[in-house]
Amino acid sequence: MAGNETTRVSPGGESLTVVGSRHALIRTLGLLRLLQLLSTCVTFSLVAHGGIWLGSMGKWCMFSWCFCFSMTLMILIVELGGFQNRIPLSWLDFPITCASYAFFFCLSASIIYPITYVRFLGQGYARKRAVTATIFSSIACMAYATEVTWTQARPGRVNSYMTSVPGKLKVFESFIACVIFLFISNPHLYMLEPALEWCVAVYSICFILTMVIIVLNLGNCTNIVPMPFPTFLKSVTYLSVFLYATAIVLWPLYQFSAQFNGHPHRKMDVTCQYKYPHSVCAWDRRLAVAILTGVNLLAYIADFMHFYTKV
Repeated sequence: MAGNETTRVSPGGESLTVVGSRHALIRTLGLLRLLQLLSTCVTFSLVAHGGIWLGSMGKWCMFSWCFCFSMTLMILIVELGGFQNRIPLSWLDFPITCASYAFFFCLSASIIYPITYVRFLGQGYARKRAVTATIFSSIACMAYATEVTWTQARPGRVNSYMTSVPGKLKVFESFIACVIFLFISNPHLYMLEPALEWCVAVYSICFILTMVIIVLNLGNCTNIVPMPFPTFLKSVTYLSVFLYATAIVLWPLYQFSAQFNGHPHRKMDVTCQYKYPHSVCAWDRRLAVAILTGVNLLAYIADFMHFYTKV
């Protein structure tokens, strides 16, 4: 090949990708990532220019779009420059892990933004910008989902932990924990109640342990664990199941039971009696956390059961 172009197997998703060359952009995965860049850039530009992202929900959406744009841009720069070998990360895992996170972040933003912003905007220029931003956010979501699906399905792909079912579950579990943190960002939801503070500790501990597993795999550092890594994975997953099992009981009990000073009915929460734009009332936050706690518990159970069902 001419010049400094090199041809090699690209762990990012194609079996024969030109790296260190602009030709990487015209391959299937390169074009897909250009679409991701364009859609996320248009989304956060529209929202930022209109100033329609105030509040915790808006900040989450803005972070999601900027995070996805930044990760995709970094991956494109690394692959265009052929810098994979200079980065202390497993390039078999990093791009698809980022794409998986980006899919979940864009999906959440595409749902949260119209619920907390678009429906409160009157007819006019701002609403049109917000609707357009939501459409491009959905396009980005589909683009990231396509990358994950296509990378998984392509012939000759190299199997690794982050491309396996447990690896995907780890991404999902850590993302759900991030959404839980978003909804409990107001300390008044759990302060002064030890049982609820325990639940917050559960979310934090399990999130940290899950991220440790992901980082160890991305950095090819699994050998630093003072035990066989499969045993470490199984132990962490079992602990997470146990901890989340306590949270799924305590959080709803102390948030919704009148016997424990909870609010069994939404109308009992004064913050839900008025439609505050760009926010979610306290009772709805409590309910969202209860649902997400159950979702993550099921994810950890599925993760744990994988140790017994795999061939």
